[in-house]
Amino acid sequence: MGYKFVCYLKEDHGQPIFGVQFNQHLRDGQPLVFATAGNNRISVYQCMDDGAIKLLQCYSDPDPEENFYTVAWSYDTDTGRPTLAAAGSRGVIRIFSLATMQCVKHFIGHGNAINELKFHPRDPNLLLSVSKDHALRMWNIRTDILVATFGGVEAHRDEVLSTDIDVEGMCIVSCGMDHSLKIWKLTTDIMLSTINQSYTFNPSRAVRPFPTVQQNFPDFSTRDIHRNYVDCVRWLGRFILSKSCENTIVCWKPGLLNQTELKHNDTNVTIIHKFDYKECEIWFMRFSLDYWQKVLAVGNQLGRTYVWDLDISDPSQARCSTLTHPKCVAPIRQTAFSRNGNILITVCDDATIWRWDRVAQQ
Repeated sequence: MGYKFVCYLKEDHGQPIFGVQFNQHLRDGQPLVFATAGNNRISVYQCMDDGAIKLLQCYSDPDPEENFYTVAWSYDTDTGRPTLAAAGSRGVIRIFSLATMQCVKHFIGHGNAINELKFHPRDPNLLLSVSKDHALRMWNIRTDILVATFGGVEAHRDEVLSTDIDVEGMCIVSCGMDHSLKIWKLTTDIMLSTINQSYTFNPSRAVRPFPTVQQNFPDFSTRDIHRNYVDCVRWLGRFILSKSCENTIVCWKPGLLNQTELKHNDTNVTIIHKFDYKECEIWFMRFSLDYWQKVLAVGNQLGRTYVWDLDISDPSQARCSTLTHPKCVAPIRQTAFSRNGNILITVCDDATIWRWDRVAQQ
């Protein structure tokens, strides 16, 4: 599992780049395209076959004070054309059409900054946002409807920093500054019927506003995994990967090891494995997995990237390699893999973007 340095470039705003995501909807033979979020800009790049990175499009927000933190890719279900969602410090979600090169709609609802966006893996119109206002929101971006909010009594008590939806689209996991991780089911009758209703609801004919689900109670909650802000979380099959600023990514599952069902008041958690690395004690540093969940990568505050090969039966056997470059010395805020895992992009606090390509093992 070797990666070699290919090239780097620097965005001219000189500010931290907080977010990077590849468009995983493009298949083999189509261009390798990724987007970055930094300052008040969203930039779209293509990884060229000759090793270069080519700028395709750049969007500058009309508000110079906007600071984008996160991007997420989807596609238009009518035309198949890519769409890109972005959000940040102003709490406004912007939806871009890359074909027309413009912002086609925006959503306002969160009372504060938005820290992460995620599209539903099975429904390209459902977008999940998590915010500094302690809540999560699910939107139908096709019909402009707020489907559900996850917040309140038993929800997060501080900023929500990260979220993920499992590959089957059955559960959300969220984490935040309150040191907690929470799981929310999307398979309840009310959730499924409200999602369906969000496609047919006609606001001009309706007497009442749309019946957005107000979910106050998660289906599982724990504060036993981390002792500080939890700033990144991802599903790995039925397991969860999460990190804090404690130099480790923890692989764990709710409940006991052989337990398959989530129990509402369960306090058990089973830690499967810990992926340790060094010198990453600042928060808002995100790891990533490739599309097939075979490689894991996280950067640290000194510009080093740690990569683990997960294509093994026992996680404790995962081999770690470290990627370094003499000019890469700033904190790496996020990493992103191309769909097949052959290209790794990392983005840094000094506005640099780094490309690493997989080396074929002898």
